[in-house]
Amino acid sequence: MSTTSLTPSLPVPAHAARLREALLAADFTADGLLDLLGAPAYAALARSETVPALRATRGDSPLETLVRLFLLQRAVADGPAAAALPLEEALADGWVVREDGAVRATVDVRPYGGPDGEDWFIVSDLGCAVGGAGGIGSKEEGVVLGVGGASTTLAGITVRTPVAAALDLGTGSGIQALHAARHATLVTATDLNPRALDFTRLTLALSGAREAELLEGSLYEPVDGDTYDLIVSNPPFVISPGAGLTYRDGGMSGDDLCRTLVQQAGERLNDGGYAQFLANWQHVDGEEWQDRLRSWVPRGCDAWIVQREVQDVTQYTELWLRDSGDHRGDPEAYRAAYDRWLDAFEASGTRSIGFGWITLRRDPAVAAGEAEPSIVVEEWPHPVEQPLGPAVRAHFERQDYLRHHDDAALLEDSFTLAPEVVQEQVGLPGAEDPEHVVLRQNRGMRRATRVDHVGAGFAGVCDGTLSAGRILDAIAQLMGEDPVLLRDRTPQAIRLLVEEGFLTPESLLPEDGKQGAGTE
Repeated sequence: MSTTSLTPSLPVPAHAARLREALLAADFTADGLLDLLGAPAYAALARSETVPALRATRGDSPLETLVRLFLLQRAVADGPAAAALPLEEALADGWVVREDGAVRATVDVRPYGGPDGEDWFIVSDLGCAVGGAGGIGSKEEGVVLGVGGASTTLAGITVRTPVAAALDLGTGSGIQALHAARHATLVTATDLNPRALDFTRLTLALSGAREAELLEGSLYEPVDGDTYDLIVSNPPFVISPGAGLTYRDGGMSGDDLCRTLVQQAGERLNDGGYAQFLANWQHVDGEEWQDRLRSWVPRGCDAWIVQREVQDVTQYTELWLRDSGDHRGDPEAYRAAYDRWLDAFEASGTRSIGFGWITLRRDPAVAAGEAEPSIVVEEWPHPVEQPLGPAVRAHFERQDYLRHHDDAALLEDSFTLAPEVVQEQVGLPGAEDPEHVVLRQNRGMRRATRVDHVGAGFAGVCDGTLSAGRILDAIAQLMGEDPVLLRDRTPQAIRLLVEEGFLTPESLLPEDGKQGAGTE
């Protein structure tokens, strides 16, 4: 990857509102880029290939000028720049500079579409946004990256309910703080790198969002004893030997940074609050990775931990050495670095590295010792439907429900089949009966689960009108089974269908989604 030369002084947001108006007037938005560039050039830009985009922006329209200036980071003439920008204000505030009779950008400004169609802009170092002119990654200390896959993943899985206070820990260019500003009264953003706080200020200002409280420091140190309703972090989670790169590497031994981040979150959460992180963790010889992660969960919290990917130590080492461009330099230096990484993994007994999502929710009953915590650790490498935030919230609501309903209460309640669940029958061609039946979700986590004929029949008639017990009695009559025995053996299967989101208890449905809602 390219080595980025950092701008000595960053822009100031004094005239950010005027610049925003100009960007929007030129249709310098996510949709506007797609319309201008076309799908092939737009996709190529995401791969850091700029030639198709350069060919698509050979005119002098304001939009073409802005793409060349801020995305492709090419010099543009004064005339087109003045037509596209409030040029004197942009020069005075430091967004652009004049060099050799032309105008150049000092930062990367990237259109970013918000979840409700908002037109936002992410500001980062030149060449350090995904699809930037120089690609992502840098060996420059203090570099601030733009939006990437990890950033959008975290934004998508975050629970978006109105809250009083939210904390974006390790804010970078401010993407998570920008999302949180939509539903939090107060947003606090922290970072060890003071340049990151400056970029967050620019991102918020240029996106028309409220200002955030910006604090410099490591982990939870800057926030003293404050507590929050939402904590989010896309931390520098890469497990590397030595301190490495501030924007990427944990700087602690192994996965200690992620462990510390998770373990200390419990005391920073208000009751009912969520903490959501992306993380890497070690798979160590002689230890189950699930047990390692369970030990991270702080007292008083429920947890849902999802491992999305696993790489052996050679794959992992190659990924991050390539990210920082080591493979493009001296071959001997690259081999020596590769050796250092493998030596460190061998010394710690690490055979592979997991990546995934960690969500905590502080439960007052669990904190008081009145209920057992729900800690779900699972591997799910399959595609999911983003945004997943509503599914994350629903997961914890269902865990609460199951914790407080025994089998008798379960049979008295009624359930509704989740939307877009389909049934698949698997068996030999021409066979009278299928070997097994699979229920498959087409929303959220997109799970699939095998059920027997009773489970399939039960799920199929769950529309919230009949209790589970009455449905089982009807199934028993149809199948000629003893209804008492069927009631005894079925609750565990119902629990699984509720836990995995195939069935929703009527008490958890929104009022407008309940059977009979809106009728007299």
